Amino acid sequence: MLTLPNLLTFARIAAVPALIGFFYLEQPLAAFICFGIFVAASVTDFFDGYIARRRDQLSELGRVLDPIADKLLVAAALIMLTAFDQAPLIAAVAIICRELFISGLREALAGRVSLPVTGFAKWKTASQMGALSVLLIAPGLGIDALNSAGEGLLWLAVGLSWVTAFHYTQAAYRAVRSPPAP
Repeated sequence: MLTLPNLLTFARIAAVPALIGFFYLEQPLAAFICFGIFVAASVTDFFDGYIARRRDQLSELGRVLDPIADKLLVAAALIMLTAFDQAPLIAAVAIICRELFISGLREALAGRVSLPVTGFAKWKTASQMGALSVLLIAPGLGIDALNSAGEGLLWLAVGLSWVTAFHYTQAAYRAVRSPPAP
């Protein structure tokens, strides 16, 4: 349980309350600290899986907690950015609803159908984390164009999020409808 990949996942979960708390500091300090926390936590998302595969330390705990950690981090950033009027509410709701929908779909099908993470879904996660990183640092740098770019990237992430939701829904439907193998 206390493998390096799992510790990185736990660190990503622990970063969530820190991210939320530092939002309440004065700008630009809040932006720089929140950006640093978010980027560091986002990088652990890559390394926990990479190290687990490389060291053959894949675990059931890591398989379950890794996507939860990602969703907590993304949802916390979206909620705080929205609360501080730094991101559009509709985009935040669209992403959070997609994440809840896919988590529910995976849970409902657990043990019957496997919905492995696709390469496209990894791009979705990268787009979300990239957009949120830009939105988090924009107030600290005071560059309006950077905030606009972050919003554009966030809308791209919304699109990718729902395209992958459609793909997962199709895969789940096909798996449930197909007859069991003899």
